[in-house]
Amino acid sequence: MLKQFYKDKLEIRVYGTREKMGEIAAADAADYIRKELTTKSELSIVFASAPSQNDFLTSLAQQKIDWSRINAFHMDEFIGLPGNAPQGFGNFLKSKIFNKISPKSIYYLFEERGVPETICSNYAKLLEEHPIDIVFMGIGENAHIAFNDPHVAFFNDPEKVKIVSLDPVCRNQQVNDGFFPTLEEVPTHAITLTIPVLIGAKRIFCIVPAKSKALAVKAVVSGEITELYPASVLRTHNSATLYCDIESAKYIL
Repeated sequence: MLKQFYKDKLEIRVYGTREKMGEIAAADAADYIRKELTTKSELSIVFASAPSQNDFLTSLAQQKIDWSRINAFHMDEFIGLPGNAPQGFGNFLKSKIFNKISPKSIYYLFEERGVPETICSNYAKLLEEHPIDIVFMGIGENAHIAFNDPHVAFFNDPEKVKIVSLDPVCRNQQVNDGFFPTLEEVPTHAITLTIPVLIGAKRIFCIVPAKSKALAVKAVVSGEITELYPASVLRTHNSATLYCDIESAKYIL
């Protein structure tokens, strides 16, 4: 580890490579899950979908975890894609992690295609039945968490799951990440878990590699706690860790 420090309540850890960052974050997450399962019969975990999570998810799938006691939740999803679209975040999670483990349950946002408003209400009920214990997340180039872009991010959002429009930075990131070949093909709307649901988890592991995230990390760590930088809310959480590689952390070292 190159550096470890706190900003308000948020722990920040910086590693020399994204591979080491992902490996250590996965080991830390596995240790925490095993410890929690000594006192709980099961846990509910939210998973994020993005290339930034690849190293973490690869290592996590190799950890010794009793996945049969884990309820897996899906953080966000585009509206308007075919069910089998490779760009779908649910399909991303299937290929990167869920097909490699055997959770007690996997709750996909679009498991049954339907009206987005109905999907939101049904998923909100699932979240009430299974309060979230752990969140695995990243940070967007616009400092969003999930699809809570700055113009739709509310720290005290009354909704648990909602339909949102995606801002230009967010949509362009999907092209940069290789999900879509052109900006015109990126959906304009999505369904997302809201900030209170994510922050309501007991433990948050936030994995953010790559130079494309360096300005967002700087804003989150060094700026004000504001909905203009949605991920800055992590600095108010009692048990959140931000894992960076040297490239994403270059402005905060």
